[in-house]
Amino acid sequence: MENSQLGWNQHFELAFQKYENTNFTVGRVVLEHKRMYRILTEQGEFVGEVSGKYRFNSVTREDFPAVGDWVVLTPRVDEGKATIHEVLPRFSKFSRKVAGLTTEEQIIATNINTVFLVNALNNDFNVRRLERYLVMSWESGANPVIVLTKADLCKDIDDRLKEVERVAMGVPIHVISAVENLGIDKLKNYLTEGKTVALLGSSGAGKSTLTNSLLGQMKQLVQEVREDDDRGRHTTTHRELVVLPDGGMIIDTPGMRELQLWEADQSVNQSFMDIEEIAAKCRFNDCSHENEPGCAIKQSIDDGTLEEDRFRSYLKLCKELAYLDRKADKRAQQLERDKWKKITMNTRNKKKL
Repeated sequence: MENSQLGWNQHFELAFQKYENTNFTVGRVVLEHKRMYRILTEQGEFVGEVSGKYRFNSVTREDFPAVGDWVVLTPRVDEGKATIHEVLPRFSKFSRKVAGLTTEEQIIATNINTVFLVNALNNDFNVRRLERYLVMSWESGANPVIVLTKADLCKDIDDRLKEVERVAMGVPIHVISAVENLGIDKLKNYLTEGKTVALLGSSGAGKSTLTNSLLGQMKQLVQEVREDDDRGRHTTTHRELVVLPDGGMIIDTPGMRELQLWEADQSVNQSFMDIEEIAAKCRFNDCSHENEPGCAIKQSIDDGTLEEDRFRSYLKLCKELAYLDRKADKRAQQLERDKWKKITMNTRNKKKL
């Protein structure tokens, strides 16, 4: 398989120029498990791990390779193994804050051209969750596309489509049914040769079923959703990049019911452009949208042009980002201290030798 089929382009070509006339080559990470990586290259498939120097210089999770990354490596062809020396600069990156109290970035997928935001049209339909996914998609640098699945299980498609359109802000929307093969062909337009699409959505949204439909085979296991609330079990347990027979690549991801933001200030403004435009009409520049006279937000909620739930969702995301910024500053300071402590210890050990 040629690199161009895996998404290699001028962006990576320029970054790799400094390695010309060396024994290094490049490959794309298609699977990661406990810091072991499956890598596709023009020479074949390898199992790789980072070099000792790379590991020493890495401070955070972000420094390590992720699914979708292009890496510089030295292959050991006879062994089917490789050593990774560097990750080439990413042109897009979908991240979230790790689940729990720890303030740390978790990279879901990198170097993706399009993000399919998969949301089921059954009882698990959730516009507020979709708003959050849109924010993170804009932040990633990839183009979001909303995919509404399980149309065969929905009796009020038009009403739910209108709900989505009110928050989509011009993002393309596709209604599909894998069971009835409805709308699948239109999604293939995003999966031309060399292009990568990441599938994101909660468990039971239909990501694995969609992956199988696009592949034309049962690559991913599919599980039934719970009857009481239409919520799914975790079918996909890891992130994996899959090359499609007709060109293009898919990164299927485990369901994420908890999607905490990570660095999304500008994307909140973009996703909630309607609220930003209304707020600009408030009488006071520092309007808190509570009890001030001449508040355009309150007026829009009262006259029905702005949904109160959408405004509350906007406020929640803004507060979450403000809290994350405060925590991230403290973590950055600690990481800097840890970095210099590591350097100092290494210097002392060298002197002893």
